[in-house]
Amino acid sequence: MSIESHPARQSRTVVAQLRRSQVFRDYEQAFRATTGLPINLRPVEAFDLPHHGDPKESPFCALMAQSNHSCAACLQLQKRAEVEARLEPKTLKCFAGLCESAVPVRVGDDLIAFLQTGQILLHAPTKADFAKATRELVKFGTGVDLKRMEEAYFQTRVVTRKQYESILRLLTIFAQHLSTLSNRLMVEKAAEERPAVTRARGYIAERYADELSLSEVARSVNMSAFYFCKTFKKATGLTFTEYLARVRIEKVKNLLLNPHKRVSEAAYEAGFQSLSQFNRVFRRIAGESPTTYRERLHGSGG
Repeated sequence: MSIESHPARQSRTVVAQLRRSQVFRDYEQAFRATTGLPINLRPVEAFDLPHHGDPKESPFCALMAQSNHSCAACLQLQKRAEVEARLEPKTLKCFAGLCESAVPVRVGDDLIAFLQTGQILLHAPTKADFAKATRELVKFGTGVDLKRMEEAYFQTRVVTRKQYESILRLLTIFAQHLSTLSNRLMVEKAAEERPAVTRARGYIAERYADELSLSEVARSVNMSAFYFCKTFKKATGLTFTEYLARVRIEKVKNLLLNPHKRVSEAAYEAGFQSLSQFNRVFRRIAGESPTTYRERLHGSGG
């Protein structure tokens, strides 16, 4: 039995929190109602079919999932999509010509999840298309009911290439929103934790603008620096340095809601001692420069 990696465990935790969020539930419902397509937010290293059981699942794909061999072919496609979509959205076609797309959700440099949709054709299905798919289906075994498969295949949703590109653009924009929300969840993580960690997070929240050190925070909760470091990382999933950086970045984002606040002012108010360090940390966590972020907020530089 394989042991799940730490990034995969962290991804599952964040994805579970995102799925419970109101913003995701609202978007998920609106996406299905508007496009008629399935949608799923998947953690990294997930090994299941993303749309099985979805209200908008393709009838053809639902039948495919009932056969072990055809199900394995779908899982292999999912694995390819996950590998190839780590940096940018990727669309792949299965043996029957149906498209499946994955859009990465990243927090800075870290990949945390994929938004997925698909199970569509980019042109109206033809007898020739199904005949080609049939040759593969037959290889999957005698249990395949070709008549039912054909009926389901011709029920597949057809979307023009231009429409599908627009749908993927919507998913990409939403992935950016989820990235911002993910960072906030990492800072506000409310998992069961030792009282000392809760007190430490409170101490950081009150003094993040000061030159805080790990040893100072550890002393505030009566722990050795070594033991505090291990305990804090286990409870929050982040090192003390990374957690403090994320708290400060969230503060900068709040300060920049004021259109008259300069980036440098916000950085120093949030506790950063060096602009070069601040710019590096902001880009790593937010995935863009603070100036670009501010321009997106207010539509102008400054």
